[in-house]
Formats: sequence, structure tokens, C-alpha cells
Amino acid sequence: MDAVLTALLVPFLGTALGSAFVFFMRKDMPQPLQKLLLGFASGVMVAASVWSLLIPSMDMSGGSVVPSVLGLLAGFAFLLLIDYITPHIHADGEVEGPRSSLSRTAKLALAVTIHNFPEGMAVGVAIAGAVTADFSMAGALALSLGIAIQNVPEGAIISMPLRAAGNSRWRSFAIGSLSGIVEPIGGALVLLLASAITGIMPYLLAFAAGAMLYVVVEELIPETAEGAHSNLGTVGFALGFALMMALDVLLG
Repeated sequence: MDAVLTALLVPFLGTALGSAFVFFMRKDMPQPLQKLLLGFASGVMVAASVWSLLIPSMDMSGGSVVPSVLGLLAGFAFLLLIDYITPHIHADGEVEGPRSSLSRTAKLALAVTIHNFPEGMAVGVAIAGAVTADFSMAGALALSLGIAIQNVPEGAIISMPLRAAGNSRWRSFAIGSLSGIVEPIGGALVLLLASAITGIMPYLLAFAAGAMLYVVVEELIPETAEGAHSNLGTVGFALGFALMMALDVLLG
């Protein structure tokens, strides 16, 4: 139970940690640190998607690739749809998406909140696999950690503009942190349905992998490759991938 609760809460804590930057930084998160963190999170999430989600999905399907392929493509399609119909956030704080009367800061908070929900569901799927099937809890924890690291810059992206707009530090921190509360909620909802989804677990594991890989390909890797210090993103990716690979082999 402790491991389940930890895996659910760690992504939210990553958002809260990023939001807390408003207390001790006057400017944005240093670009080298942001590149390193995003690269590291990318490596962890790619490795977790392969070893902790896709391979178990195929194993549970008796070697068939059909559930894994369909689930993977559905995960990509779902996140693509979300990006199409909602405000779309980049790690540098730029927001794209449908026109609305919302302020830039409100769009930032909305975009992060909406994107956090399927990430929380992905963690919930991984935990459900560990609880109801032959799946590694260590893999679920590692996936949760990768998402949490990715959430650190996102929390800062929300709280720091709020502070610059005249809000108090505590109010800015609270709003930034609350954007991540949907992640444990999404994970918990999946767990509540765990017994009902056992039969489609191969599809759901691959779906979670597709959602994670979409975030990496669409958001994280492009941000680490742009501008200066791109090599730090590459170094971070290698370290994150190697760490997740080792954890999956040693603890899986």
C-alpha cells in the first residue's frame, strides 16, 4: 500500500516542487537545469514505456503484438486530440491552441492541468498492472518518478508568471501545485476500476506507453534540442534511460 500511495503522489510532488521555485528564484528556472531535467525525464519515460509498459503488454498477450500496437496508437491519438482541442503548453511557457478570452497564465494552468490527467492515468495503469497482474511495482515507481521530474519545470512555468503578475508567493505556489492534483486523482480512478479492466490490461499498458511517448516526442525532446545547452538534454536523456533500464532489470 505504501508503494501504491508513493507512486500516485510522486508526480504531484514534482509539480509542487517546481511551483516552490517561486519562493527562492526571481527569474525563470536556469535554462541548463531545465534542459538537464527535461532530458533526464525523457530518458526515464522512454525506457519505462518500453520495459515497463510495452514489453509486459506483449507478454500478457501471449506474444501477440496486436493489443500492444492498437493500445500504443490509441495513446498517441488520445494525446494528439487533447493537444488539438485544448491549450497546448511548451516547456518554455509558450501556449498554443484554440483562441479564447483566458489570460496567458490561465491558459498555462489549464494546459498543464489537462495534460497531467492522462499522465496520472498512465501511472494508475502501471500500478493496476502490478496489483492485478504479473507486473513490476518498481517499473510503476520509475514511471512515476520520470513524470515527476518532467513536472518540475511545469510547476515553475505556472507559479513564476503568477508571481510576476502581482500575486503573492503563497498564492502562486498554491495555484501551481494544484495544477498537478489531477494526477493522483486520475491514477486513483484507474485503480478503482482495476478489477474491471484486468482483461484489457495489455491494451491499457500500451495505451499508457503511447501517451508517455507522445509527451516525450512532442514536448520534451524538442525543448531540449532548441537553443543553447542542448547537449545537457542529451546527457540527461542518456542518464535517465540508463537509470530506468538498470532499475527495471535489478528490481523488476
